[in-house]
Amino acid sequence: MPNGLARAAVRFKPSAFVGTFVALMMAAMIVSACGILLETGVRASMPPTRYADAPVVVAADQRAHFVTGSGDSRSESVTPLPDRARIDDSLRAKAGAVPGARTAVADVTFPVRSGAESLTAHGWGSTAFTGEKLTAGRAPESGEVVLAAPGASVGEHTTLTTADGPRDFRVSGTVKNRQGAPTAWFTDTDAVRLSGHPGRVDAIAVLPAKGVTDAVLKARVADALGNRALVHTGDDRSAAEGAELAYAEELLTGLGGSFGGIATMVAMFTAAGTVALSVGQRAREYALLRAIGATPRQIRRTIATEALLVAPLAGAVGVLPGIALADWWFGQLKDRGAIPGALNLSVSFIPLVAAIGAAVVAALLSGYLAARRPSRIRPGQALAESSVERLRPGWIRTPLGIAAAVGGCVLAGIASSLTGDDAANVALGIVMLFMLAVALLGPLVARGCAALFGLPLRGAGASASLAAANSRTNARRMASAITPIVLAMAFSSTLVFMHTSEDRAAADQQREGITADHIVSAPGAGVPEALVTKAAGAPGVTSAVGLLKTSVLVPVGSGGDRWLESASTQGVTGSPRDLAEVQDLDVRTGTMASLGRGEIAMDAKLADSAHVKTGERMTLRLPDGTKASPKVVATYGHGLGLSQVTLPAADLKQHVTSSLSTEIWTKGGAPRALTALGTLRDRDAYATAQSTDRAVNAWANGVMAAVLGGFAAIAAANTLVMTVLDRRRELGTLRLIGSTRRQVMRMVRWEALLVAGAGIVIGSAIALATLIPMMNGLTGRSPYIPPLLYGSFAGGALALGLAATALPARAALRGSSPSGV
Repeated sequence: MPNGLARAAVRFKPSAFVGTFVALMMAAMIVSACGILLETGVRASMPPTRYADAPVVVAADQRAHFVTGSGDSRSESVTPLPDRARIDDSLRAKAGAVPGARTAVADVTFPVRSGAESLTAHGWGSTAFTGEKLTAGRAPESGEVVLAAPGASVGEHTTLTTADGPRDFRVSGTVKNRQGAPTAWFTDTDAVRLSGHPGRVDAIAVLPAKGVTDAVLKARVADALGNRALVHTGDDRSAAEGAELAYAEELLTGLGGSFGGIATMVAMFTAAGTVALSVGQRAREYALLRAIGATPRQIRRTIATEALLVAPLAGAVGVLPGIALADWWFGQLKDRGAIPGALNLSVSFIPLVAAIGAAVVAALLSGYLAARRPSRIRPGQALAESSVERLRPGWIRTPLGIAAAVGGCVLAGIASSLTGDDAANVALGIVMLFMLAVALLGPLVARGCAALFGLPLRGAGASASLAAANSRTNARRMASAITPIVLAMAFSSTLVFMHTSEDRAAADQQREGITADHIVSAPGAGVPEALVTKAAGAPGVTSAVGLLKTSVLVPVGSGGDRWLESASTQGVTGSPRDLAEVQDLDVRTGTMASLGRGEIAMDAKLADSAHVKTGERMTLRLPDGTKASPKVVATYGHGLGLSQVTLPAADLKQHVTSSLSTEIWTKGGAPRALTALGTLRDRDAYATAQSTDRAVNAWANGVMAAVLGGFAAIAAANTLVMTVLDRRRELGTLRLIGSTRRQVMRMVRWEALLVAGAGIVIGSAIALATLIPMMNGLTGRSPYIPPLLYGSFAGGALALGLAATALPARAALRGSSPSGV
């Protein structure tokens, strides 16, 4: 019988389930999209490019492993390396000597300069697996080079600048340019020496003898080398080409896992609220069923069956736009260079089934909880409560809501005393706890908002006064409408204004910290030291330093929850005095007057996150993963706008692909004298160019805000439409006692303004409670909220509230008249 009632309700009264269907569909869309991204990150693989014809490749692990704790408390985090990790060249002989190996080729790739042009250099032995063939001349010998570059001819001499400085080479041969970029090949011995990493190579390609399978050769090579390197075959060889795939895995698993977890909680939370509202709106039906003899168990079974009839279909419909959303998101990441172009989106049944299952579980649980009281109380009391809203707060929800609010306040206090990522991590808990408090204490919050915002409405005419009274009397209905608006404002504001605050702080630090008059950059190979010296000797130049821009990995976090974080780094070629002339780093502790080998200066916020002080040694990972423990000689305040870590370039050169400086910063001098050295920019142009580098992060935050905010906005509109359509009898009664349509619509608009205004204020308060400690920990400043951007958020919420109430109210009143109500 209950199943028949449920089928009849869905069949003959489908409008009662439209709102539930839309909410569950949107939730399934969010869950499936995030699940697809997570699965793609977990299964990420792509075919190799450089090592496509090398069946077995030996290379170093391109990820840093950071272990904390021991025993049961031991944990390990994995972070992609900023630059390529290399292996010892001596492993080539061992790999080539295993049974079944025809030969083993040491491979290196590094940039060199020919005048103002940048070339990619390799060892000639790599042509055994890349397939290049000479078009003229012969293979190189010591002191010679083979070129694939326009205008190259056999027998001529060319000057190439490498890590060893400028050297003259004889062109022994030429190759057709297959790679699309100028390329140079040296002898294998010269290539290893000139790469700037003597004795170390990027990878070793092992070619099998006839009849030896890749799997057998891999096992033999792995056994011969032990744990000194990783051995790759198949698509796994792409991991030997650098950390590009590892970065893609980290990004996708982060989006699909961390953000996906938050998005899933929000989606399920909102969908559950909509289901509960739908059940609550039919409280009178359940009361009548109880009055004619239905048992509590039958009521619960009816609601469960309704959920099972609606939720699977809603989930199945929702996964289709979820796949489209994941595909669009994935494509945008590719277009911005955040993930490799060869990586493909993985779509399987797992995230789709999980999304449908999440929708079903959310519908069942929320429906059961909403029907708990109507199914248990006495029939007469159920009929009374279905007519008049119960004012007494729930004895379970209220204590839990108060506990959540207190927890949010406590976390906000803790976050205000933390710095760096510790503050950012705690801030996420703040917004979640406050949102939970708003949901649990919804009726009380709504009643308070109605009393507070209703005061000015009482003097604004009969319609406004009636709107205030309606909102105060129907607090539960108002709470169901406020919560999604609070959700949209809180999450969207937190994500978007977090970026605007960081961007504003970085821009201010750049403006204050760049004291150089000119900045010369050279793409590709970089700027040789000779050009730094030449810039220093240019007319009018008083100071010049070369800066090698890269990143290092710094351990941050507290207690057992520590991980490696990438920190922007500059290696200085020149004296600390000259650096002080072109950069104002805002030194807080220590001194940079004698920054030498084995010493480091770092951003004060980063030092706090790493729990190190001036005079102590800090264990970090250099760009290629090598461990180092430099002494901290100074901390400074402009790291976000300039570089978070500063150390001598000599400590970095053997740990990066190109040991040449990335930029030359000069004080004084005429632009004409510096133009020939590379691309010349003044401080304003440089700051603008640096700001564009943060565009990907801004875009990611914007997409997250759009996904969460958009979903919450649709949920808010859905909820408002449901509440208005449920009031047909009430609106008709107002017409019956003589109210005009204009007066009724005016009352509805005032109610919408009250609901939207309350949601905006509460959501903004939650965002501020999250942003203030977060930004204080990350930047040491208050959050920056652009007025126009915030105004667009608030205006959008107001417009949404007005449209989602006025349109269904107008439809409900259309065709009605006092005599026909």
